[in-house]
Amino acid sequence: MNVLTACSGIGAPEHAWRDLPFNFIGCSEIEAFPSAVLKHHYPNVINYGDMNNFRDWKFNEPITALFAGTPCQPFSVAGLRQGMDSPNGNLALVYLGMVERFAPRWVIWENVPGVLSSNGGRDFGSFLGALGQLGYSYAYRVLDAQYFGVPQRRRRVFVVGHISDWRCAAAVLFEPTSLSGDITKSRKKGKRIAPAVTTGAPYSRTGNERVEADALIVNRIVSFGEYVEDTNCLTLKARDSKDNTDLIYRETDHGNYTDSDVAGTLMAQQGKRAVDLVYENHSSDTRIKQVDVSPTIVARWGTGGGNAPHQVRRILPIEAERLQGFTDGYTDITYRGKPAPDSQRYKALGNSMAVPVVRWIGKRIAEVEKANA
Repeated sequence: MNVLTACSGIGAPEHAWRDLPFNFIGCSEIEAFPSAVLKHHYPNVINYGDMNNFRDWKFNEPITALFAGTPCQPFSVAGLRQGMDSPNGNLALVYLGMVERFAPRWVIWENVPGVLSSNGGRDFGSFLGALGQLGYSYAYRVLDAQYFGVPQRRRRVFVVGHISDWRCAAAVLFEPTSLSGDITKSRKKGKRIAPAVTTGAPYSRTGNERVEADALIVNRIVSFGEYVEDTNCLTLKARDSKDNTDLIYRETDHGNYTDSDVAGTLMAQQGKRAVDLVYENHSSDTRIKQVDVSPTIVARWGTGGGNAPHQVRRILPIEAERLQGFTDGYTDITYRGKPAPDSQRYKALGNSMAVPVVRWIGKRIAEVEKANA
């Protein structure tokens, strides 16, 4: 199956589907650093650049699948919510133009949940309506990365369309077990959704399976001097943030701790019990709270945390890669003759997709293709 990606970023589909029966024949990315990452890992895949120029692209083979995660900022509840009236939001319409021109058998589109309510739901309705007018049956679903083996809560809308049969699109995003009523209940103290991550951590293929583990409670600031308990770490962000930072201490033997560069929840060979002490600090509050889960990476790290009596550290790029499900060092490339700067790696990873989620979708498409062969 020949695949073309648009708004390709650092290649989450390419990485997720690398050992599946897909042949990537082109990508579309204009940002310099993500383009360098794509060229480093996939030198034989042509980067066609600006997707607005798709009418000039020529392919010798038909395209089976067209995958794009167009910019989310116009639809995000954290942004200005200009929707498709903004230049970036309009790229969703450009994607539909690509669908019309290349007529792939499969279309896959990803965005933030805010797209469901953008412009009172009319933006998303227009997108789906246009797919229908182009002859595509479709299904859509909100998938959360925490159910797929990565330690972050990251909800994204995925639309899967098929050129004719609606049952094909539905078979990719939905399984019979997902309709059995096994949904997440209200959280209670002493339970959490995702366990500490390991390299071989099992995860739910249906996206709804609840995994129980020991209590991990986070004291999160809501206003000056006021904290609430939470059971999940903050999600990976691509926009500027002034959120809290963390202090990590590693247990060397029972009761003794030393400074650490890697939080235990992100270690490749994490044990069955927590061995780290994590202290949460905010620039607006000198008090420090002990927590059990470190908030995750932001694209450009905030400036808070100056009042801590202990050393404050940023999350490492390798941890950001693990949070998104990429292999270690995936963004650690030579960029403009030098090692890639952390700032570029953080930003690119924050703008990318959770690899295990994309892989699950790819495996489902491959299974449907095989069943209909």
